Amino acid sequence: MKYVDLDATIGAVSGVMSPLVYLERLPEFAGDLPEGARAFATDPGHYDFHGKWCVKDLKLARVLLEPGTEYRERGHLELMFRHNCFKHEEDLIIRYAGVLSLHWDGPANPFVIGDIGVVALDEVLPHDEGCSHEIACHNATISVITADLTATWIDAECDQKPSQPAV
Repeated sequence: MKYVDLDATIGAVSGVMSPLVYLERLPEFAGDLPEGARAFATDPGHYDFHGKWCVKDLKLARVLLEPGTEYRERGHLELMFRHNCFKHEEDLIIRYAGVLSLHWDGPANPFVIGDIGVVALDEVLPHDEGCSHEIACHNATISVITADLTATWIDAECDQKPSQPAV
C-alpha cells in the first residue's frame, strides 16, 4: 500500500492499522479516480472502524472472474465479502469493469478463499488505466487494476448475534 499503513505507530501505540495518511491525501487525487471508485473511496464510512460500512473485518466469500469475449476486451471481476456479525449488517459486493490485472500475493492458497483471512484495510488509487484497488487481508493481498469499480452493500442475514455483556 502506498498510503495506508498496516503497521503504524500512533502516539505510544505501535502495530496498529492507520488510513490517516491516505485520508489526508485522498482529496488531492479523488478527482482522478473513475466515478465508482471515487464514490467508494470517499464514502465517509469506508475507514470508520466502528461504522457498518467499513471494509475492515469483512471476509472474502466469492470470486467471479469473467474473461472478455474478444482478445482486446478486458474481463469483469466480482468479489463478494461477507459481513462480520459483530460489526456489519450488510455484505459488500465489488464489481470491477475492464479488469487489466488481478494479482494475489501472500502465503494463502489462492484456490481456497477462506485462507486469506479477514480484510485489514484497502486502498483505491488512480491509475493510467482507471484505478488500482489493493485489499490487504491477514494472510494475503489482492490487487486489481481496472477501468472502474462499483461497490454495493447488500442486506445480509447474521449467522450469530453479538454477545451481550454480562450484567
